[in-house]
Parts: sequence; structure tokens; C-alpha cells
Amino acid sequence: MNNEEEKLSLKVILPFVVVVLFIIAMIFPIPYYIEGPGTTENLKEFVTVNNKKDSESGAFYLTTVSVRKATLFSAAKAKFSSFEELISKKDLMGNSTSEEYDRIQQYYMDSSKNAAIEQALKLADVQYTMKFKGVYVLSIEENSNFKDSISVGDTVTGIDGKTFKSSQEFVDYVKKQKVGQTVKVSYLQDGKSKEAEGNLIKLPTDKKAGIGIGLTDHTEIDSSVPVEIDAGDIGGPSAGLMFTLETYEQLVQKDIRKGHKIAGTGTMNADGIVGRIGGIDKKIVTASQNGVEIFFAPDDEITDEMKKAEPTIKSNYQEAKAAAEKIGTKMKIIPVKTVQDALDYLDKLN
Repeated sequence: MNNEEEKLSLKVILPFVVVVLFIIAMIFPIPYYIEGPGTTENLKEFVTVNNKKDSESGAFYLTTVSVRKATLFSAAKAKFSSFEELISKKDLMGNSTSEEYDRIQQYYMDSSKNAAIEQALKLADVQYTMKFKGVYVLSIEENSNFKDSISVGDTVTGIDGKTFKSSQEFVDYVKKQKVGQTVKVSYLQDGKSKEAEGNLIKLPTDKKAGIGIGLTDHTEIDSSVPVEIDAGDIGGPSAGLMFTLETYEQLVQKDIRKGHKIAGTGTMNADGIVGRIGGIDKKIVTASQNGVEIFFAPDDEITDEMKKAEPTIKSNYQEAKAAAEKIGTKMKIIPVKTVQDALDYLDKLN
């Protein structure tokens, strides 16, 4: 083949090579994820109180951060975006598998809903009781004899036919047993009741007997006024504040938002404190794009320890303000330390 034939062949092949490389860059995922602005969800669709939906004017919204698998093209694009971030699977999920990560996020969402309902019931002075459903499995030790049966996200309901009223009562019972002792564990997995048999192991923390799981209480609220929150496949704990406000509005049957479109973010605990969350800058973007007028941002305390670990760290409110200024939104950013701060602000709204 002479030089002219080689040049002609290259001219014919090169466009196809370029197209193939472009397709690879656009379609095939790499072992990274991209976090960016997600959705702005109307909580009227999520919260039902006394078997009724919210019909008042205006709306409360939760906001999300989108997480998607990266390609070479989207990764390069993210490098030049102010509100997209390229992160590794390790940074996103730790040592969890994708399935375990999804289950943990669902647990955080369930806990967020519980905390919100409890706080709203307290504020509205509605009676309720907490029902202990079992022990929620957050992690499993590598040497646990139940690793192949019990999974992260399952709820352990009993041992050897015994049930308990709290996770502490459960732990105290197991520690009184002998290392190597065979026990039968009852648990719920994907809504189905199951049993698994195995030997207790020696826990590295106190050398006592244990199943080998990280755990926390799995509780459910029973109130005189039925409350249901269905968040679909949205996970994580950050909707606590907004769930509380939406539930409270329906409980007291009063238009506390006075026709405004109000979004926000932040965890909720039993004391009504609004906690710090991640990705608030991305939530500001999606809220602004969807015409939100007011955004509640956690005004969390930055401790000396936090500053030492990350000298440039800012509170969620400061991050939200910076993002709002960057995109030039007219949306008001309101700092809140507690749910009462949000209610006090709403009370003064025109």
C-alpha cells in the first residue's frame, strides 16, 4: 500500500473511530458518580393527615440532590460546573454495596419521617405513642455467622422466641448469652418474616457475645390522628424539617404558609433541632429554578473541632447564601436552628 492509499484509508476510518470514541465517552460509565441539583417536590403529594391531603394555597417543598453514574463526558462537564461534583464510589457509599447504600438511605428517610411526625404531633398537642418494631440493622461484621442471611436494612424482631421493647433491652439480653452459643434470630426482610440460626461471636468492643450487627431502634408512631408520609424512592434524612412543617399545617388546619411557595432542608430530631445536611448549594439551585420564594436553611453551629478538621467549613446557611448570590436568585434564604424558628418566621409572613 502506497502513501496515498494509506492516507485515503485513514480518512475513511478516522471518522468512524471518532464516532466510536464519542459514543464510549457519552454512554459507558466510569467508577465515579456525579452529584448535582435534583428535584423540587410538592409535599402535598407526600403527606396525608386524617386521610386527607393538603388543599390550602401555596406549598411546602422538599429538595433533592441528584446522584448519577458518571461517564467520561459527564465527568469532564462536571469539572467546569459550579454546582456539579465528581465523587468516587468510596466517598459516596463507604464500604457499602449499592444495595446496602440504598437500604441505609431508606432507613434514614424512615427515621426522618418518624421524627417529623413526632415533632408535628408535639407542636399540635396531639397524643401519640411510640411502638418498638425491632432492631434495625445498619451494618454487619465480616465474621458474623448471620452475614449470609441477615442484610443491612432488615429488622430483627426477636431471638429464640423472645421479643424486646428497645434495642438496649435486646443488646443486654444477647450479652448475657455465651460466645459460640447457637441462637435462632427472627427478622423482617423486604416485608417478609424470616428466621436464621447461627452462633454468637465475641464482640471486639467489650468481648461479650453478640450477633455481629450495628443496630438502632426501629420505631413507629401510633397517634390519635393518623399521619402517613409516602416519599416514594427518595432516601436520606434531609427532609425532616419540611415534613414537620407540612404535617403540622395539616394537623392544626391552618394556612401557616399564607399562599407562599416555601422550600427548605435539614434533619429533625426529637428536640425540634434542625440539623446540617450535605449538598445544600445544589438544593438552592433546584428550588430557585422551580419558582420557590422562601428557603429555610439550617443555621448549624460550626465547632472548633470541625474548623480544625476543615478550616474553610461554613454553616449550611452560609453555604446557601453563597449559592443564592452566585445564581442571582430573588429567593429569600432564611436561617433556622429549630422548627420553632421556622414557625415564628411563618407567623410574621404577610
